[in-house]
Amino acid sequence: MNALAEEINPALASRRFMSGNEAVARGVWESGARVATAYPGTPATEILEYLGTYDDIHANWSPNEKVSLEVAIGASMCGTRAFCAMKHVGMNVAADALMTQTLAGVVGGLVIAIADDVGMSSSQNEQDSRYWGRFAHLPVLEPADSQEAYAMVLEAFELSEQFDCPVILRLTTRICHVKGVVSTGQRQQHAAAGFTPDPAHWVMVPGNAKNRLQLQHQRDGKLRAYSEQSPLNSSQPGSDQRYGFVTSGPAYVHVKEAFPEAPVYKIGFSHPLPVEQIRQFAGGVGSLIVVEETEPLIENELKAAGLTVSGKDILPASGELAPEILRRGIARLNGEVEQPPAQPIAIPPVQALFPRPPTMCVSCPHLAVFYTLSRLRKRANFAGDIGCYTLGAGKPWNALDTCICMGSAIGIGLGMDLGRGESDKEKGIFSIIGDSTFLHLGIQGLLDLVYNQGNVTVMILDNSATGMTGGQNNHGNGRDLRGREAPKVDFAELACALGVDRERVHVVDPYDLPVLYKIVKQEMAAPVPSVIVAKRPCVLTDRFAPRRPLMVEADKCNGCANCLSVGCPAILVTRRETEVRKGGREVMKAWVRIESAACTGCDICLQTCGPEAILPADLSRIEPIEE
Repeated sequence: MNALAEEINPALASRRFMSGNEAVARGVWESGARVATAYPGTPATEILEYLGTYDDIHANWSPNEKVSLEVAIGASMCGTRAFCAMKHVGMNVAADALMTQTLAGVVGGLVIAIADDVGMSSSQNEQDSRYWGRFAHLPVLEPADSQEAYAMVLEAFELSEQFDCPVILRLTTRICHVKGVVSTGQRQQHAAAGFTPDPAHWVMVPGNAKNRLQLQHQRDGKLRAYSEQSPLNSSQPGSDQRYGFVTSGPAYVHVKEAFPEAPVYKIGFSHPLPVEQIRQFAGGVGSLIVVEETEPLIENELKAAGLTVSGKDILPASGELAPEILRRGIARLNGEVEQPPAQPIAIPPVQALFPRPPTMCVSCPHLAVFYTLSRLRKRANFAGDIGCYTLGAGKPWNALDTCICMGSAIGIGLGMDLGRGESDKEKGIFSIIGDSTFLHLGIQGLLDLVYNQGNVTVMILDNSATGMTGGQNNHGNGRDLRGREAPKVDFAELACALGVDRERVHVVDPYDLPVLYKIVKQEMAAPVPSVIVAKRPCVLTDRFAPRRPLMVEADKCNGCANCLSVGCPAILVTRRETEVRKGGREVMKAWVRIESAACTGCDICLQTCGPEAILPADLSRIEPIEE
């Protein structure tokens, strides 16, 4: 790929060790782009964070992906090169803008990076963003490593301006987070001509859109012809011609590792597909195998073109296609008896005696919220949302019943209220949503809840950060992408502005359990919409101020295990016993200690301790955390 990089940008000056996300950011900067926008979403988050380190580009977080893309579109209309990044589910939100802009076109180059979470490392579903290229009639570029990610960004801006359309850069988790050596160059100067009013071009009423539709069809033909001769697609010979592989993205690297002697047709410009080039390649191999993550798009298009191929009939339809998976697929194609995969080496957990499920951080303010809600488990239904607080669905809280998509909690809560069954008539309904998620798409849900007077209590977990993706700033914490002071949303005032009765809006410190519990019960009983803002900074940000750590006085601990219901990872079980009580009822008792070196003194567990066995630790006696 170094040769391609030199062809695209001959002014190479240095070699750097970069992740794919950093390489994309570098390419955006070098392209001369002046505006870059995004909403945080793993695995794409770091692209904009890296762009924020360049002083000569405006980089900002938007409240959601649709707004992010619209900002980039506006910049492009003025002749400025613009960039927008998101994870795969983000394009579901931004699609409304995308599907019209593909007709309207661009002035300055517009590149959209969509990062697919193949294997669902941190996502609620697995989508294949290559579909958007087909759906929106747009070019799709697929890098296989960091060097290609950098180089394809530069190429994407050129293609965008050449073909008058946005260009999609399809990334995956492996591209985004794996590092490699990247040859980089210098920033290009790209002057913006300014906006030229042209209603026929930019005002997409039906009459204008129909005219642009014809131009889109003409562009499709030009893109198909370009794909057939694009340097991003290449036929690589091999000595073992029993199989020929057609592949793209990081799957290419897996193919080369698994079958180093096989011919490979490597696709970088994956839509429109270079069908005739692949047809020519197929003539020189025995069996044609399509290796793609995750949907059979290339496979189906080649079959439609009359080629005989194998693909998802021998390979998994989801997840990464690692070399061992490819080898098993070819064995299956040959009718060989499939050997079971080797059993992984058993690695004992850190706490082998009492292993823990995934949980929240020590002193996380969400711990108090879900501890409180868990006390009402049988008396309420809980609609959840996307964020680190989704862990509230697990043990020991079991205090979330749904989690569908960003911002869905409030709308789903309203639906639960409107669609109550006999068993739900007397239950309270809570919609639990984070501050960043509420800003993303929860505001509209609250507006609808108020308009329809739903009997739902909305809990906004305001930790002043976009916590799950690394604590990025948002429109509610008073800082911008670069940490500079910015206006911030007052969630209580916003709720009132949307129509919630001021008496039904509360701001509470979740560390104050008695007050939190009282307000939660009070608002659950109210027959009208209400909002509780649980406000306390995320413990992983610089806004959080630790308190004096706690410890357990062993002589006072009676094994009641109330503190374990909080779910704090700093509380460790030292002994368990089953106690048989009157009537033969068995009760599990657990004696605990607090890892004081990890504790930040939130006092949540202290407020649950009946025997008052938890007290401030002697700082001079705190030992390092045990491994």
